[in-house]
Amino acid sequence: MRKPVVCLLATLDSKREAIAFMRDALREAGAEPWLVDLSLRPHGEGFADVGGAEVAKAAGIAWEDLRALSRAEAAERMIGGGAAVVGARFEAGGIDGLIGLGGANGSTMACAIMRQLPLGVPKAMVTPVAATAAVQWYVGESDIAMFPTVGDISLNRVTRAAMRNAAQAIVGMASARRAQAAAARPPLIGVSSFGNTQPAVDRITALLEADGYEVIHFHASGPGGRALESLAARGELAGVIDLTTSELTDLVTGGVYSAGEGRLTAAGAAGIPQVVVPGCLDFTNWWVGAVPERYRGRAFVQYNVEILLMRTNAEEFAALGKMMGERLSAARGPVTVLVPLHGMSALMARRMTDIDGNDAGPWAQPDTDRVFVDTLRRHFGGDIRELPLHVNDEDFARACVAALTPALR
Repeated sequence: MRKPVVCLLATLDSKREAIAFMRDALREAGAEPWLVDLSLRPHGEGFADVGGAEVAKAAGIAWEDLRALSRAEAAERMIGGGAAVVGARFEAGGIDGLIGLGGANGSTMACAIMRQLPLGVPKAMVTPVAATAAVQWYVGESDIAMFPTVGDISLNRVTRAAMRNAAQAIVGMASARRAQAAAARPPLIGVSSFGNTQPAVDRITALLEADGYEVIHFHASGPGGRALESLAARGELAGVIDLTTSELTDLVTGGVYSAGEGRLTAAGAAGIPQVVVPGCLDFTNWWVGAVPERYRGRAFVQYNVEILLMRTNAEEFAALGKMMGERLSAARGPVTVLVPLHGMSALMARRMTDIDGNDAGPWAQPDTDRVFVDTLRRHFGGDIRELPLHVNDEDFARACVAALTPALR
């Protein structure tokens, strides 16, 4: 078996010595490094396998002409060229893993390129910004492993150790990936999840696995929904049971767990079979102590020390019914909507409080919930089934699986 090929993404114009060290560390770890230079300006360092001029050419611009652009614009062009160069070699089977080395701008470019590759392809970023809150934007919905260098990108005992460790890690991952047998894998089903729908998630998972499927859960806290949409768009999912669509509520209200405007779109666009449930659509997530002033008159349940759940009202349910109906109407594949009439979350037996902790009545509000169903029917003419069940009932889980699996065969 040949050595694994690890793509090294870096900017030779500013970090030559560190890049040379990382390249050598990859070789010592047992890999064949393939260095792609993402420098934003021409320079005289010529040991890259793919030079900056070639990357710029792939983006449709001369390397020298990047000088006339802003730093952000030049970086965007090199990201596009780098993605084209790296993507072409990956598709030809010539890359087993990727690693980036750089500061903030280097991380922006390298991570943007790595995010274009499928999940499961080993990816790592070695950078001092791995210890900052910006990591969520570098990683996004991908599986990039971040390795902090502690110090800035220069060579000393601390940064050398960090780079060696990262090199050993990515080569180990790339070697393992190469060694994996090319055996057929079972179809992968995406299931959106939350603590308030966990019993249903567990039952659905057990039923699907017993039927020979593999299951991946997406926690409905923003990144999870974006990851679901990303894998669906890439064709990684055979089907979706979108049990927990509460990120849509946070999108409507501005809550902290919104997944953005792309939620509930990619699976439909890809023609993937979907079962969609308004699971946990009955609340918005807020950080405790950070509820916007305009919502302070509403009713809540405190979920844990961090999260306060705000009960969805009729106006919001009308907006959600319209949004879901329009998005599902655009789907190119089969869609079934299952509505649990006895409750969308595990909160049905709870009592609510106002923002100050005073009793505000029962969570169960069937007339309010009905607004969602009636509005959905006006905007979606497809298969909507109302079931006299709670979302966490065993029979509801069975209904979800029964609705999906015929479309998978």
